[in-house]
Amino acid sequence: MTEKSAPENAETCPPKQSKKFLFVSDLALIGDLAWQVKKEGHQVKYFIHSRTERDVADGFVDKVDEWMPHIDWADVIVFDDIGFGETADKLRKEGKAVVGGSVYTDKLEDDRNFGQDEMKAAGINILPHWDFHDFDDAIKFLKQNPTRYVIKPSGLAQNEKELCYVGQDDDAKDMLEILDLYKNSWGAKMKEFQLQKYASGVEVAVGAFFNGTDFIFPINVNFEHKRMFPGDIGPNTGEMGTTMFWANRNKIYDETLFRMKDRLAASKYVGYVDINCICNSRGIYPLEFTTRFGYPTINIQMEGVLSEWGDFFSALAKGEKFDFKCKRGFQVGVVVAVPPFPFTDPSAFKKYSEDATVIFKKSFDGVHIADIKLVDGKWRLAGQSGYALIVTGAGSTMADAAKQAYNRVANIMIPNMFYRTDIGAKWTEDSDRLQTWGYLY
Repeated sequence: MTEKSAPENAETCPPKQSKKFLFVSDLALIGDLAWQVKKEGHQVKYFIHSRTERDVADGFVDKVDEWMPHIDWADVIVFDDIGFGETADKLRKEGKAVVGGSVYTDKLEDDRNFGQDEMKAAGINILPHWDFHDFDDAIKFLKQNPTRYVIKPSGLAQNEKELCYVGQDDDAKDMLEILDLYKNSWGAKMKEFQLQKYASGVEVAVGAFFNGTDFIFPINVNFEHKRMFPGDIGPNTGEMGTTMFWANRNKIYDETLFRMKDRLAASKYVGYVDINCICNSRGIYPLEFTTRFGYPTINIQMEGVLSEWGDFFSALAKGEKFDFKCKRGFQVGVVVAVPPFPFTDPSAFKKYSEDATVIFKKSFDGVHIADIKLVDGKWRLAGQSGYALIVTGAGSTMADAAKQAYNRVANIMIPNMFYRTDIGAKWTEDSDRLQTWGYLY
């Protein structure tokens, strides 16, 4: 087998009007999109705050040690996560074109109780939920109200995706065990959490880009695969792959995301917003907000979007109308990871994964960088997380999209790499139920 060099920053014809983009990140999440905007012919500068992740995207885009000195240089500033809302609000008031959160939308995602209250105030049907700051209070509540619940950390601890737990026992015995475990292991860090009543059904998310006053169509309907192993077994990783398609209005959008339009406009939010839901024959029940780019959602959206991202973001940040063009059919994305993902263990990363080379056997199509750097023409692992690549495919059917994605995965070799092999496998069953209930169209 011949080892091929990875693609470098291939020169492309510049767009009609080249713009200057400043990407600002806390944990190095947006490098792939920054690289795409650069390939479209725009000027790009990328700042990463986290010291352990600062080598991510080295060689792909120009990096800066500080971002604030480049504010006046930039035509468009892009923030990739929550936590930048106050800064984004200030910059927008100063007349800067910004894609990113607001104080209001940061709170929608970061404070689960606030997010649920805002949904309810907007006329969205929500599941019963209870917020706690003390494990003993939650244990007492479960003993008095035994049934199935889902435990969700709030605040800073909600980034620890493996702490989300879906109860299995109708009498809450397993949940009592979990709360006792969390009390002893996470009591100092997990300061607040939510118990949400369990609802069975199809988990589906609906999202769209918002330009400060209105949503941009088409909307995105997506299905996350959060568990580490095929069959939804193992720890919650945040995401191991996603299936999606672009659509016009449907019932899920009308009963959830659309009802938040006025509140988002009042905060002048600009960016992507997504509501994850459980749907069954009785109704649509929103679970939580994502008021930022999703990961790997944004990488997979790049497979399905025909418009140039630089032009789109420039129009989005300025509140302008834009003819957002997307492929028909379906897109599938598969996360390719290495140890210690999904856990944080710098010593394990150093031992098993640090600086490992990505080997491409045939094609580079559909391969999106996550924690990767370019060194002497080779793609190497960067950062410490082990979240390496997102590999995408598209097709007129979900099966065709999945087949293309996995054919592309087969062209990649990384020592100790792993990925789920069933992304998209449940689509027929899930789509049948959603269509029977009348939610997709």
